Amino acid sequence: MKKLLLSLLVIFLSVPFLFAQTQTPEQFLGYKIGTRFTPHWKIVDYFKYVAANNTSTVKLQQYGQTNEGRPLLVVYVSNASNISNLENIRLNNLRLANMSTDKAAATTNTPPIVWLSYNVHGNEASSSEASMLTLYSLVDPTNAQTKQWLQNTVVVIDPCLNPDGRDRYVNWYNSVVGKNFNPSLNAREHNEPWPGGRTNHYNFDLNRDWAWQTQIESQQRVKLFQEWLPQVHVDFHEQGVNEPYYFAPAAQPYHEVITKWQRDFQNTIGRNHAKYFDANGWLYFTKEVFDLLYPSYGDTYPIYNGSIGMTYEQGGGPRGGLGALKQDGDTLTLYDRAIHHYTTSLSTIEIASNNASKLITEFQKFYNDAVTTGVGEYKAYVVKSNQNDSAKLIALAKLLMNNGIRFYTATANNLRGYNYDSGKEENFSAANGDLVVPSLQPKSTLVKVLFEPKATLVDSVTYDITAWSLPYMYGVKAYTTKQTVPKSGEFMWHYSMNTQINNSTYGYVIPWNNIQSAKLAAQLMQKGIRLRYSEELFESGGKTFDRGSMIILKTANNNVPDLWNTVRQMANENHVYLSPVSTGMVDKGYDFGSARVHPVKNRKVALLTGEGVDPNAAGEAWFFFEQELNYPVTLINANDFGRTDWRDYDVIVMPNGNYRFLNDKASAEQLHNWVSQGGNIVALENATSQLSKLDWVNMKLKKSDDSTDSKNIYDQLRKYENRERDAIPNVTPGSIFRVELDNTHPLAFGYPNYYYTLKQDDNIYDFVKEGGWNIGVIKKTKPVAGFVGSKLQGRLQDGLLFGVQEQGRGNIVFLTDNVLFRNFWQNGKLLFYNAVFLVGQ
Repeated sequence: MKKLLLSLLVIFLSVPFLFAQTQTPEQFLGYKIGTRFTPHWKIVDYFKYVAANNTSTVKLQQYGQTNEGRPLLVVYVSNASNISNLENIRLNNLRLANMSTDKAAATTNTPPIVWLSYNVHGNEASSSEASMLTLYSLVDPTNAQTKQWLQNTVVVIDPCLNPDGRDRYVNWYNSVVGKNFNPSLNAREHNEPWPGGRTNHYNFDLNRDWAWQTQIESQQRVKLFQEWLPQVHVDFHEQGVNEPYYFAPAAQPYHEVITKWQRDFQNTIGRNHAKYFDANGWLYFTKEVFDLLYPSYGDTYPIYNGSIGMTYEQGGGPRGGLGALKQDGDTLTLYDRAIHHYTTSLSTIEIASNNASKLITEFQKFYNDAVTTGVGEYKAYVVKSNQNDSAKLIALAKLLMNNGIRFYTATANNLRGYNYDSGKEENFSAANGDLVVPSLQPKSTLVKVLFEPKATLVDSVTYDITAWSLPYMYGVKAYTTKQTVPKSGEFMWHYSMNTQINNSTYGYVIPWNNIQSAKLAAQLMQKGIRLRYSEELFESGGKTFDRGSMIILKTANNNVPDLWNTVRQMANENHVYLSPVSTGMVDKGYDFGSARVHPVKNRKVALLTGEGVDPNAAGEAWFFFEQELNYPVTLINANDFGRTDWRDYDVIVMPNGNYRFLNDKASAEQLHNWVSQGGNIVALENATSQLSKLDWVNMKLKKSDDSTDSKNIYDQLRKYENRERDAIPNVTPGSIFRVELDNTHPLAFGYPNYYYTLKQDDNIYDFVKEGGWNIGVIKKTKPVAGFVGSKLQGRLQDGLLFGVQEQGRGNIVFLTDNVLFRNFWQNGKLLFYNAVFLVGQ
């Protein structure tokens, strides 16, 4: 047996003979893999070269490009017969999943699809190097073993999911490393500068974006993934320098929907990897740290789509460089890291080939069960439609379409189900225009995971958030029911087009109830069109308009050429219906000339970034301004605070971070003076916590009660082996709370009197007693979804989460939770817009 294992390793790792038709990576690049980092363009060139020289067995497809214009590509590798029949294999795979639009029957005599995704985190760069070794082994004419595997397997290789992040890291590293690498972790080559190469151009973590698809890379990649739906998917990563290799089986919690086959195959493939790692004396671990719960990872998302989804983690990461000294005295090299990923790549293909028939039959069973019995106790999810929520429903419907989830509209009475708002079983009805998502459909598993009110946790030690239910995320009214809700028609996109604009009209009103209205307002301001907003509800022409409604008056915009056609075109582009008003006198409320109807000033916004600022948080705000609002924002390094002329800006956005300048008395006083003279701060998450320590800020953290009595004194005696679990009672990894809103304040305009917040820390603040406003508060309530530690439950009550302090002529807006979380928390975006543009106008 030992001889067999060693012979297989020789096949895996042997250098091919010089007469091979296709050059090895070393021959093509001019250096051995692992002796330097390869820029993305060279990786692309090698993949193109291999495809061009192996046209019968390799097909290359560019499926998109990044924000910075770098190509995104995959190659399909198999034997000549499979490659020539590739499109039929793809279509048959969709038939197996009941996702094909044709009526042809599926065949199980088909190769499984093994999809290998490398380098989603740009500074975990060894896997892209391994991708070239893997590709060559599959086309190497001397490698009889891989040729055998490709007889019944199609391999899809994506060499780099995050080219922008990779090149940010690689270009930096190559610019600072010396003639020979320095293994000391103190050396500069092991300490990359802000923001690091982990994320994409806008500092988004692409490995948290599979389901939400907020980023251009994810949108293009998942579209291709949905066109194939592979049986096996692997996501290659790196972790700390001193960590050994991690592979399946994963840690608990496994989501309850994961099938026995998917669980068992995690063990099957892990044992195959262990065989090769044992033969080489390489360390590894399984069943720890990396769980299978949050639905938007490169392992869980494929699992919820019927695949065997797995994460592989190699030690190294951004501190690994070309070589790094570990705590045990060994030096971990880039070559080591690449060879480990290369080995698990080939081992994955091998085990898939050996289990090809079973992979296909279990994949088909997964989808057949979905359309015959469905997954979970609920039969349908009903999202209620109303005029105010139409834009939210459209956005939700687009997300469902991007994930291959089917939906329709229905009319049905006498339904009973769980009300997401009240948390109770109630009677309700479905009406035409409601969005209904049935459980009986191919994507039944994914539907349950995305819509379930509360995920079942078999283990509270999790790697990510524990709540994400779509109705809370989008802020829509919804029910889920154990009754079948039959389809009555297709869900229609309720875009209200402005077909005619009357040039003699006095003005138009923009309703203020969703982010589309905010986008329109931002773009109109960029065109120099003056807006006003009403702080009170008003009625005009038989229609009622809520607080915050924007008013465009002809008299204030006489200098704008072709005013109403310009407004109409921009409103239609944003799917916002304009209501005409023929007079400035309203039927109820305050007239348009009242002091309660405020001009909206075009604000100059600065966003603090750089050292000390959470790159993800800064990226979320940057992306929101540039890609969603199309509104200019100036990015300023936080460490340049004292050198910046803040008179040029009206608003400073402070994302989550640790701001060094706030610890400097002179700089803190400079900020104080700027606010007092009319500046506005929008502080998020830990920026609020840090500001609260200043004596001129009246937002203060609630004090925790750490007192103990004689009855629980022995609770302080802890066991070392339980150190990870002992922290659980004091944390929330990400839970959803219902927040009561004062929607009479501009910060909460456009909302009902509540908001669902994603809570990821234990920060809660005392109510503001004077000089400010308590806008969003938690009273005596429990989370509506997600895990909260038992000792934290009592603390997260009767406190403030969203507040405003009036400071001289300026304001400080405190958003203690992340209302822009990963850009998928859709219902928080209007709150952020209000904070930037409406508070203090």
